[in-house]
Amino acid sequence: MECNRCDGDAIMHAAYSGAHLCESHFLESVEKRVRRRVRRDDLVSRAATPEEPLTWVIGLSGGKDSVVLTKILHDTFAEDPRIELVGLTIHEGIEGYRDESVDACVELAADLEIRHELVSYEEEFGIRMDDVVEDDPENMAACAYCGVFRRDLLERHADELEADLLLTGHNLDDEAQTALMNFLEGDVAQVAKHFDASLGPLSERSEQESFVPRAKPLRDVPEKEVALYAHLEDLPAHITECPHASEAYRGEIQQLLYRLEENHPGTRHSILSGYEELAGIAADRYGGDGEDSTDLRECAECGSTTTREVCRKCSLLESLA
Repeated sequence: MECNRCDGDAIMHAAYSGAHLCESHFLESVEKRVRRRVRRDDLVSRAATPEEPLTWVIGLSGGKDSVVLTKILHDTFAEDPRIELVGLTIHEGIEGYRDESVDACVELAADLEIRHELVSYEEEFGIRMDDVVEDDPENMAACAYCGVFRRDLLERHADELEADLLLTGHNLDDEAQTALMNFLEGDVAQVAKHFDASLGPLSERSEQESFVPRAKPLRDVPEKEVALYAHLEDLPAHITECPHASEAYRGEIQQLLYRLEENHPGTRHSILSGYEELAGIAADRYGGDGEDSTDLRECAECGSTTTREVCRKCSLLESLA
């Protein structure tokens, strides 16, 4: 099969668009979608200058998504003095698995010549995820613990690095799954929070001075295309599932979306497109200083911003002590 844009051999077929693309045009297509999302989400402030550049911290896990995002952002802004990229890697303390992905992060950062910071649960909290999973005092899935600790370190260290933006490698599949889960749970306030936290254009979000703004420039690209991009570019991505992964509900949603996408190509794009529009409407009511907004306070233990007297991270650490 020939590429739709040239006479070269197609290496992939996007059923949702009908496109057949050769290697060159496929790579170009992925890069264009990421750069278009950067523009649509107003990520480059007009106030940015070479004298006062923006610091963009990327949550660099070493998996295919964060590695591809880092590569594309580097290629896009390498010659732009208004943007400084920093890779931030979190070591959770998972024997074998995280050690290999950290090696991938170090290699990529060295190849691209970008600043790289590494922090760990053990240094910051005195715990390792392998031990947390074994103890499990709250009788929860491993991902429930890990998500809380990981978010805390990403946010705290992004703030310490004086980041203007925290970027993560969530792809189209990830975001369509989250959208469908929020719909099925009927959590409109969470939908609004999702918009203000990472989905809406920066100019349209409710101000949240307590948090470094987040962005997900990879969210228009399906997971399989991200993996193909990493393979074709020979990027040092560690493509192995975490041995403690156990998000059963998300797994069910994932399989549901696989079937829907196979039978109805474009389903993921439609879900996310409609979700983002509705999330913006929800954010007008629930976000910012609206009457339905949630009061934030400082955690009595660590001082981080939370809706509770003691934040979730501190309460989990207490149970693990």
